[in-house]
Formats: sequence, C-alpha cells, structure tokens
Amino acid sequence: MRKINSTDSSSDVRFDVASSRRNFFVQGGLYAMGALTAATLVQPAIALAKTVSTSTADDIAILNAALALEFQAIAAYQLGAESNLLQKPVLDLALKFQGHHKAHADALAITIESLGGVAAATKTFTQYAFPLDQLKAQADVINFAAGLEKGAASTYLHSLSSFHNKHLIRGAGSILGDETMHWAILQNALGLDPVPVAFIV
Repeated sequence: MRKINSTDSSSDVRFDVASSRRNFFVQGGLYAMGALTAATLVQPAIALAKTVSTSTADDIAILNAALALEFQAIAAYQLGAESNLLQKPVLDLALKFQGHHKAHADALAITIESLGGVAAATKTFTQYAFPLDQLKAQADVINFAAGLEKGAASTYLHSLSSFHNKHLIRGAGSILGDETMHWAILQNALGLDPVPVAFIV
C-alpha cells in the first residue's frame, strides 16, 4: 500500500515532490531529427495539458498523460545508459535524471490512485518508438533526452492552469521546475545556451 500525501478530503488531494527533490527548440545541426522526434512523442501530452479540466476525471487524464511522459523519460535514459554511447560523467547525469523521473512517476501514480483513478502503465522500448537509428553518438542521445525534457516541462506548464483541482498545481509546478533544470543542463552539455529564451511555451 502506497503512502498517500493528502488531506482528509478527497477533493483536497495534492502531490508534493519537493522533497524528492519538455514547443520550441533552438535551431542548429544538433537539433535535427532527434529533437523533432522527441517533439512528436510529447505532443499528445502537451495537447491534453492545454485542455481545461472540468472534473476529477479530467484531472486524472492530465496526470496520466504526465505519468506516461515520466515513464517515457525513464525508458529513454535507460536506453541511453545501455547504449554504450555515454561517457562516464554524462552517464552519471543520465542515471541521476532517471532517478528524478522515477520519483515523479511515483508521486503521480500515488496522486492518480488517491483520486480514484488507475495509473497508466509503462511501455516497452518498441512501443515508445524511440529513434534508435538516429542515436549513434553521445550528442544524439543527449539531444533526444533534451527534447523529451523540454516537452515534459511544456506539458507541466500548461497543466498548471488546466487542473480542476487547484491543489494539484503545487506538485505539477515542482516537477516543472525539475524538468526545466534537466533541459538546461542537457543544453549546456551539448555546448548550447542553457537558457536560450525567457519563457517556456
């Protein structure tokens, strides 16, 4: 039985991941197919997050879309870790970020269940349709991961004003901050401006 961080009222449920700690892309040679593929993978979740929720069921749908992105990120970092393309410092960073996504996924699943929903399940690498033919060097892996992080950040951003249950905003905002930091650090690892714009969209 998972420990659920909530108040006595089911309408006052919130997830808090502060203690546990991705639509635009910059132009350039590195931001080609990998980033475009990442953008395609996250677009459905972003679109759903932009839809204003009018019920707990709608909130659960948004949370499950976010959870699906977290599982996708966990799998992507695992793929990167097993690719033998990442040098030691980058591999350590990838595994650290993967740990963050696991914490996000746990918090989201707990919240979905506490709202009476059924948490989404993870998928296989094949089901995620990762661009395996495009990941041939460390920069390709980092670029792809950065695209996923940027898409996740955008999803959480749009969810903030969409939730029916406003108590969900704090948790989504906390994860938004973490996803944005991941994206900035990966940008920097690619030798790109880690903060290229003033606003996330």
